[in-house]
Amino acid sequence: MRRCAVCGHIGCCDDSLARHASAHWRASGHPIIRSFEPGEDWFWNYETNEYYDGPELAAPDCRPVDETVPGPRGRVPRNWADLLQQRDG
Repeated sequence: MRRCAVCGHIGCCDDSLARHASAHWRASGHPIIRSFEPGEDWFWNYETNEYYDGPELAAPDCRPVDETVPGPRGRVPRNWADLLQQRDG
């Protein structure tokens, strides 16, 4: 999961089927995201395609630790990895 540093939008990463975080950047023009994974605090700049030294963001700083990955339990197809490979293949 990724969090927009400008507006707080939460979207899935580019290793997901829909790539919601980068789609949000293209639609909104908000280039800076922060990981929304537990224990991760890195930022990424989509415009420069580089890590970014971002600001402290308001809580929460990650998805719930007990939430399944990828995506919410029961909401992701069982064959999500195969679908991702087919899309990128």
